[in-house]
Amino acid sequence: MMFLFCKPVSSKKRFEPFRKLDKDCSFTLFEKAQSVPEEEWKQVVSGKNIFLELSYLHLIESCGNSSLKPRYLIVYKKKVPCAVFYFQVVDFKAGVFGDLLIGEQAKAISGHVKLLENYVSSNKDETVLRLFTCGNNLISGQHGFQFTEKIEKKMQTELLLCVTEIISKEEKLRGTISSVLIKDFKEKLSEHQLTIEQKYQCFSVEPNMVVELKPGLQSLEDYIALFSKKYRNRAKSILKAGISLEKRELDLKETEKYSSVLYHLYTEVFEKAKFKLLKLPEDYFLQVKKLFPDQFKITGFFKGEEMMAFTSYFLLSDSQMEAHYIGFNYEMNKEYELYQNILYENIKIGIQSGSTLINLGRTAAEIKTTVGAVAEELYCYAKPQNTISRMLMKPLISFLKPGEWTPRNPFKEEVVGNEKL
Repeated sequence: MMFLFCKPVSSKKRFEPFRKLDKDCSFTLFEKAQSVPEEEWKQVVSGKNIFLELSYLHLIESCGNSSLKPRYLIVYKKKVPCAVFYFQVVDFKAGVFGDLLIGEQAKAISGHVKLLENYVSSNKDETVLRLFTCGNNLISGQHGFQFTEKIEKKMQTELLLCVTEIISKEEKLRGTISSVLIKDFKEKLSEHQLTIEQKYQCFSVEPNMVVELKPGLQSLEDYIALFSKKYRNRAKSILKAGISLEKRELDLKETEKYSSVLYHLYTEVFEKAKFKLLKLPEDYFLQVKKLFPDQFKITGFFKGEEMMAFTSYFLLSDSQMEAHYIGFNYEMNKEYELYQNILYENIKIGIQSGSTLINLGRTAAEIKTTVGAVAEELYCYAKPQNTISRMLMKPLISFLKPGEWTPRNPFKEEVVGNEKL
């Protein structure tokens, strides 16, 4: 076994450099992004995951969200950086769980959930759950760690579990209302290590919806031509509804000009969510645009001078497009088919940029399949620390699990047979 010296320490020693994991490996924990040695972090991350870039994580940290506290960790093998980990400690107010507990109460056999629901209703502003997450709660996907070739694949899960256990204990989570979460894996991890040895509960969450683009596509019209007649007519109807809208990419100057409008439209979408995890800061889109001027793009949908909707996305170096946050005017959504026009605009941009894969993110899985997306399963691992946290995590996990939905296939039968789309 590796990493035999995984012992938590007192708060005074938590941030000491090169704490031992075994005879070759050590780690250093950091509380602030500005304290992290940038070159050492880059040795592990650079060019591999934009959402683990230290500059982006510093932006998240500087959001001013008092309920989120980041932790950064570098693992060294013989003093050479070989892995990095990103953690978030998030405090949840009781009010966040209100709607989720109402649904759980209807299924409860005992009165425990009813008592908890009454408590939540009376103490909406009190922190009831401290969630320790390996990963980023603001973004879908596995963005909690990165390894170099110095850590063999078979040892990566062990190292992940080891450092997560150490740091979560040092956050003094045990004995309080808390839970540990490791999020968004495309494949299940070792059942023995996680569910048997470490007592994690594995659960699936809403899948990522991805569009694989067939080679040779030159335009959105080429893409829609691959659809069956039913879905081709549907797509044309959606695009016709939004034809009067001007769609244009915002440069930095326009992003600054429309910063408050972007946030307002984003907020309209955020407020419709049943479970509101963490809200972005008001200048998020502007700050990300400043940080990644060439990779981060925003396309606005305008009726005259009024922005009705927007989509934001990253163009990544591996010919992939990562759809980011969107926003739109719900009152105008039906008239202009704003949401579905956003989906088609993302596909159009993906084709124009030469992307081979577009990640449309979670939510609205069935609608996304009508534009050609397929589901990519994601798995999370949670470990509640006490009875109350188990009661709170149960409705949360139930909510995060995929609901019933029917996959659609818009493509002609022969296309599905020849291409994996």
